[in-house]
Amino acid sequence: MMPRAASGGRSRVVRREAHAKVNVFLRVLGRRPDGYHELQSLVLPISLADRIRVRAASTLRVDVRGPEHLTAQVPAGGMNLALIAALALAEDCGAPRGAEVTIEKRIPVAAGLGGGSADAAATLHALNELWGCGLDLPALLAVGERVGSDVPALLAGAPVLVEGRGERVRPATVARLWWAVVPLGFPTRSPDAYRWWDEDGGVPGPDPGPVVEAAAAGDADALGPLLFNDLEPPVARRHPEVARARERLLAAGALGAVMSGSGPTVLGLARDGAHARRLAAALPGGIVASGPPGPGRRVPSSVRSGVV
Repeated sequence: MMPRAASGGRSRVVRREAHAKVNVFLRVLGRRPDGYHELQSLVLPISLADRIRVRAASTLRVDVRGPEHLTAQVPAGGMNLALIAALALAEDCGAPRGAEVTIEKRIPVAAGLGGGSADAAATLHALNELWGCGLDLPALLAVGERVGSDVPALLAGAPVLVEGRGERVRPATVARLWWAVVPLGFPTRSPDAYRWWDEDGGVPGPDPGPVVEAAAAGDADALGPLLFNDLEPPVARRHPEVARARERLLAAGALGAVMSGSGPTVLGLARDGAHARRLAAALPGGIVASGPPGPGRRVPSSVRSGVV
């Protein structure tokens, strides 16, 4: 049974943006005994975002709206990460709660951009306010870890370095970077991408230190050749469209190109907004995005004492 709301406050609405993420690098260290993979990554929120609206209601429900090619791929019912997040927060918040959660989709689904996790993270922030739970960011990170591996990084709302299976986050400085984001016309499941890495005998990529330094400096020319994703070769081997998109971005003048997350979306790094627009126009479905949203910034200091 879905939690029910306390009486009163039905007209109040809380809104949040759920920002997509890109992986500036993604390094897979190996498979863990629990079946997950140990990884390292620099996770950068970008301007591409879904919109979340929550209001008090007698029951807890999630309504997904937007273009059919996006909403048709969103998991329904109990598999929706925003609903899982809401249920997890209701459990930690104490008394049974209800809410109507509306998601306006703009982020491609199962594309390596963390759309479902972004929706879950924004839902946690919005319901924490609506319900008056009073959970601080470290407490929300602990809730997010139970919901999904990418959720803690996206709860931070700023660039972070992640480790473990994604649940350990620490602050990162990233100057504003511009990207051409190229979603492809098929989904990729994270478990498949990691399984393919195992099957292909994948080895960890290089020391990410130079990537982190170039991103912090905002030196896109230095950063471009350093971008890497250990999951890209096994995914591209099964889906050659990934390699073709990468080649086309580079041919169009991208400073560097890399697959984001478990794919299949490919990113082209640009010098500035005008360059990003030219790159995005060179490939079908290209999207211009920058990140972090607004000025470059660090993750809030409260995360530092709340690493989970």
